[in-house]
Amino acid sequence: MTQRIDYTKASPEGYKAFGNVYVTLQKSGLPKQLVDLVYLRISQINGCAYCIDMHSRDLLKSGLHVEKLVLVPVWAEAGKVFSTRERAALAWAESVTRVSETGVPDADYQAAAAEFGEKELADLTYAIALMNAFNRFGVAFRATPAAAA
Repeated sequence: MTQRIDYTKASPEGYKAFGNVYVTLQKSGLPKQLVDLVYLRISQINGCAYCIDMHSRDLLKSGLHVEKLVLVPVWAEAGKVFSTRERAALAWAESVTRVSETGVPDADYQAAAAEFGEKELADLTYAIALMNAFNRFGVAFRATPAAAA
């Protein structure tokens, strides 16, 4: 896979704007490891090798056990490996990421709203939207994962 363009250099202002959203989310109060789990799952769904590599590394550096990391794609079948809050975040992330398939049904919203307050749910949804956007850049422009560099 050859990188097509470096979008961060081709349009630095656009990249900076996305970066500002990322910084805002880091200050949101949502646990970083929870957000990184969501980022990883979204990137798996979207097939973004660059982001899968980056968020896997971030999670391992944060102390996440490799046994939990490898179960992210099948979190719903992993039993108590994931907390109730993590399961709710991952389910919401999948529903919102697959919006064209799911329509984000009321049941999915109600399940997420049962675990997260309004601000948390809004911030989590910003995080989901941001990662979906970054995945589209990574896939479209063939961003090279660190493992392949």
